[in-house]
Order: sequence, then structure tokens, then C-alpha cells
Amino acid sequence: MPTAIKICGISSVEALDAAIEARADYIGLVFFPPSPRHVDAHAASALAMRAGARIGRVGLFVDADDGLIAEGIASGRLDAVQLHGEETPKRVAEVKGRFKLPVWKAISVASAGDVAAAETYRDVADLLLFDAKTPKDAALPGGMGLRFDWSLLKGWKGRHGWGLAGGLTPANVADAVAQSAAPLVDTSSGVESAPGIKDAALIRSFCEAARSI
Repeated sequence: MPTAIKICGISSVEALDAAIEARADYIGLVFFPPSPRHVDAHAASALAMRAGARIGRVGLFVDADDGLIAEGIASGRLDAVQLHGEETPKRVAEVKGRFKLPVWKAISVASAGDVAAAETYRDVADLLLFDAKTPKDAALPGGMGLRFDWSLLKGWKGRHGWGLAGGLTPANVADAVAQSAAPLVDTSSGVESAPGIKDAALIRSFCEAARSI
């Protein structure tokens, strides 16, 4: 089965069009103001209208309250909610129950123990997204180009879906898939020319490389 691809941090029409033309499966809309990839309700609505049914839309939230999540779902016409903060399994279940959408939970990984700890989310999350653990004093929970040992995921059997994020670029995504057997890959800074600025050529190259395995 082909590797699914998510291009996260889409904030411009040009980036959206590039992701669609490269046949990515999902885009990520970031509803987190500290991020250089943040989109407000107006921008998310415009991007969602342009995208239509051509690509899936996942909204990224970081320890957000129900009001912000509801606004993001409505404006971005979201197909899934991605929780990328310190949300507990209980909070994941609450979000899934209230909004009736698939919930993706990002899992910060630096060691095999972090992968094992993901088991606590297996009954409540629809997809687990394994991402590189950021430093404790980092301003952002992801999108920093950090990576972890992908082989830690070799043989992982998620009850639902799972994916790989963290430092993925056109140059290394094929190797990452080969090492981890990830069914989905997610990139953000790896296809940018500057923080928050997506590069169409890099998006195209990333998608081609991810499908080359």
C-alpha cells in the first residue's frame, strides 16, 4: 500500500496548490499562534474553500480548549483533529467524543520508552503520529526539523493508524520509510525555504521520494 503523505503547516494558496499537484493525501492547518505556520479562521476558511474535496485537511492544535478547536473545525472544514501538546488520553477521548471527528495524537519520541508509552493512547486515538521530542524550553512542540531514531518504530503495530514525523525531508524520507515501515509520513519545515514558507519544488520532491519505496 502506498505511503500516505501529509504536508503540514500550509498557510498560503501557493503551498496548498503545490501539495495538491504533488498528490499529497493531507495538508495540515496549524491553529497555534506562536507558530510561524499559524493560520487564523479567515485564512483557514479561504484555504478550505480552495481545496474543496481534493485533499484531506487536518487541524493541528496544542493544548487547545474546546472553543478554539470548534472554530478551527468550522473554518478549516477539517477531516481530522491533530492534538500536538500534552493532551492526556482522557482529553483525547473528550475531543473525539465532542467533535465526532478522527483524532490524531502526536507522540514525542526520543527513546524506545517513549514509543512504548504510546500504548496509553491506543484505545482513544485514531492515529498516532510519532514526532521527535523537542527540548523542554522549546517555543514550539514540532516543526523544528528535529528527528529521532526511526528504527525504534520498526515492527510497531498500531491498533489504528500511525505515522512518522520529525525532520523528514526529500533527501531522507525514503530512508525513513525503509527503516520504520511507516504507513504515513508528515513534513513541515523539511519542505520550506524559510520558517513558514513552503517551497513547491521541495513539496514535489518529498512526495516523489516518499512514494519511491
